[in-house]
Formats: sequence, C-alpha cells, structure tokens
Amino acid sequence: MRSRFTHMIRKLEPSDAAAFRSLRLDGLSRHPEAFGASWETEAEQPLAWFTATLEKHAVFGAWGGDDDLVGAAGLHIPDSPKLRHKATLWGVFVRPDARGGGIGTALIAAVIDHAATCVEDVVLSVGATNTTAIRRYEAAGFVKYGLEPRALKVGDRYHAEVLMILSLSHVSRG
Repeated sequence: MRSRFTHMIRKLEPSDAAAFRSLRLDGLSRHPEAFGASWETEAEQPLAWFTATLEKHAVFGAWGGDDDLVGAAGLHIPDSPKLRHKATLWGVFVRPDARGGGIGTALIAAVIDHAATCVEDVVLSVGATNTTAIRRYEAAGFVKYGLEPRALKVGDRYHAEVLMILSLSHVSRG
C-alpha cells in the first residue's frame, strides 16, 4: 500500500523549467481532454517559453524522493484591473505512478494558500467526467456554478467542463 504524502511542495522557480516542461508535456500527452492547451503546441515551445511561464505564474510543484517533479498546479492572475480579484487554478497534474498519496490535494492547498494572499476568488474548469478531480475540488471548498457542454474539442469529440469557484473570504486560515 502506498504511504501517505511525503513529497516536498514548493513554488517552482525559472531554474525548474526543464522539469516543468517534461511534466507538463506528459500530462498533455496522457490526458488531452483535461487541458485547454495541446501537446502539439507546447511541445514546439523552447525551454525559454516554460521559463517565462514560471516567471509569470505561481506554479507549485511536488518533488519525489528521487528529486523528480511528479506533480504541478498553477495559478493565473489576470493583468486587467477589472479581473485581478480572481485567479484561475490551472494545469493540475500528478504523474500516474505518484497518485493516491495526497499529492494533488497538497498542490491544490498550496495554490489556495498562495491565492489567499493576493485574490478574492479562485475559479477553475474541470472535465465533467473527471469525478475524482471534482470531488477533490469540492473537498477543498470549490462549488459548481456552471457547465460548459462543448468546452473542449479533441479530434472530433467534444468534452464538457464543470465550472467551479472558491470564495477565499469563506476560507478559514489559521
């Protein structure tokens, strides 16, 4: 039986770009229906593009015992003054061999903790058939507020996404 979470979670730095690129492309390749981004587009990007992503966004990573990046989750805060009160949780992915030990939950918590220092709400969209992720987000305090029926198109197939929000004014910190 897998032991509970023992990985180190920390905000990724620009020097982590190669590890982040590898993990990100793995997630996009394994689960194209789970991300708005595509493997084809991001695989063409140079390492500097991933470095810039880590400089612009708060991305948290879970590091395994062998110093491998096994999971990540990001927070995007819009530049527009009218939208800066809310951020988007994006890119949540944990490698399959590292799942089941609480890494995803810990990454989401790290993003929420960071978000609580700079925004009022966190929003996300998640595949409507990904009930495990939906339950995890609900456990973190997110609530459903909508459904986008044809949110993503992968090949000839459409995928619905559940829209969720977490109001940080209701999150107790202590």
